[in-house]
Amino acid sequence: MKTARLFHPAWAVAAVAFVALVGAAGFRATPSVLLHPLHEEFGWPLATISAAVSVNLILYGLTAPFAAALMERFGIRRVVVAALLLVATGSGLTVFMNASWQLIACWGVLVGLGTGSMALAFVATVTGRWFVKRRGLVTGVLTAGGAAGQLVFLPVLANLVSAYDWKMAALVVSAAALLVVPLVVFFLREHPADLGLPLYGGTDVVRPRPLPGGAGGAAARALTGLRTAARTRAFWLLAGGFAICGATTNGLVGTHFIPAAHDHGVAETTAASLLALVGLFDIVGTIASGWLTDRVDSRLLLAGYYALRGLSLLVLPSLFADTTGPTMLVFIVFYGLDWVATVPPTVALCREHFGDRGPVVFGWVFASHQIGAAIAATGAGLVRDRLGEYTMAWYVAGLLALGAAVLSLLLRRREPVPEPVVEPVPESAVGGSRAWRLRPTDG
Repeated sequence: MKTARLFHPAWAVAAVAFVALVGAAGFRATPSVLLHPLHEEFGWPLATISAAVSVNLILYGLTAPFAAALMERFGIRRVVVAALLLVATGSGLTVFMNASWQLIACWGVLVGLGTGSMALAFVATVTGRWFVKRRGLVTGVLTAGGAAGQLVFLPVLANLVSAYDWKMAALVVSAAALLVVPLVVFFLREHPADLGLPLYGGTDVVRPRPLPGGAGGAAARALTGLRTAARTRAFWLLAGGFAICGATTNGLVGTHFIPAAHDHGVAETTAASLLALVGLFDIVGTIASGWLTDRVDSRLLLAGYYALRGLSLLVLPSLFADTTGPTMLVFIVFYGLDWVATVPPTVALCREHFGDRGPVVFGWVFASHQIGAAIAATGAGLVRDRLGEYTMAWYVAGLLALGAAVLSLLLRRREPVPEPVVEPVPESAVGGSRAWRLRPTDG
């Protein structure tokens, strides 16, 4: 008689993934705290420092689809451990730099590659591999890990910079990345079939088909996923909207909100706390978005999120002042609820349109997110250097977000693509031997 399992290991895997994502978000948030300290110590223009952030954002995005494919080939655990070691190395080496190209190499390349391997394609891989039921909700919770990372790290790092210097902040990030490694090694399991269990909410024990060809096979899978998806209208609409999403979050607000507030006389520690509040309310907004994604048309959710974000960014320039008033706090709450609420419906739409290729395709859609973020990070820095203020950058971002709402509404409704599942056929049906057949799942 089989004993009922009260706790499915999928929840433990999701918890470890959440911790890794919290760290990855904190590592990515650090440059916004370092912009002015690096400018004051080295005299580098903000546009130059922003260029390092842009390289980080681009690699963060472009790494994601290959990381998703590498996770399928070599396992989640190995890829995430390697990513954490890259982050620790890149952040730690910055304390020895004396030229701007070294900032680009450390924070841009090493940290970009590391955090990119723990990007939102990692979320799609974990939820697709471990969950049938509650996929939308778990996607929302894991995505909220990004906001939690911002919440935990930004005020701490800002206070470290204020009390010591930027080097202490960089070393703390490096140490934090190393501390996550043991958790990943011991608790991040690869697949429920390794434990003889079905996915959470599933009924059959399913072992994924191995990918041939090592790293080359994983890279080929990522590129094949892009070629296949790029032939569809849905991919370009999703990628275009998500590029604007990146421009209006990580690229602009995530990178330049603290310097913009500083321009209006707000202390950096106060501005960092406000940005951390965005992260706090984003936890609520993204989890709610995951819950809604299980119940509401994802196209309508995306259109609503982008429209509300655009309106809030158009209002933001009038809210900056040397003291934090109630209207700025209203913006923080409103904008925070919408920060990355776009992720659960976007993941769902990738799965709806591309089936079992969904995680890899989402990796490429996410790459467009980071390309948009990189353009906005450098572009806003140039606007600030040339015009002496950020106002134009906020207005352009607001209008782009309204355009993303239109792109979302242009997506056509499509029934989910069935995913192949391997199901054992009873021995009695095949004369005593064990055979396997493919059937579509309703998950």
